[in-house]
Amino acid sequence: MVQLQEIVDEHFQEGQPGPEEDDADYTDTDSEISEESEYDPRDETLGDRLYALRDIISPQTRGYINNTVSTAGNAVKSVLSFGGKTLWVISSSALLLGIPWALAWSEEQQVLEMEKEMKMREMGGDLLTAGTHDGSSTVQQLSNALGQETKPAL
Repeated sequence: MVQLQEIVDEHFQEGQPGPEEDDADYTDTDSEISEESEYDPRDETLGDRLYALRDIISPQTRGYINNTVSTAGNAVKSVLSFGGKTLWVISSSALLLGIPWALAWSEEQQVLEMEKEMKMREMGGDLLTAGTHDGSSTVQQLSNALGQETKPAL
């Protein structure tokens, strides 16, 4: 059987050079533990608390999370950039092509309305100057000319 024997090193028995400490003036009331702390947890923000937890997560996991968040952020940035550029192209094309077309179309509609109004005036003038040769009223002649059945307003 093996016996263990403690060997005391003489070097550790000697005192160390330097001033000797006097524990006579030390009391337990000087302890920092017993002092009232100025820490108020209501002053701490969520960000401060999360930052204090950084040592709980291993560096490898923090690196993985950082890379994942960075990749997701870059993807969102790319999508928004592409979407903005696409929206710019569509809106500028609509302004450059759509507005002149809309103006030309509305002008064409005005011309058609003017032509229609002129035809109606011409037909009305013809009816009024023609008189009642066949015994029908002016309203009936106008209805026949327009091809619609119209009723007097009264």
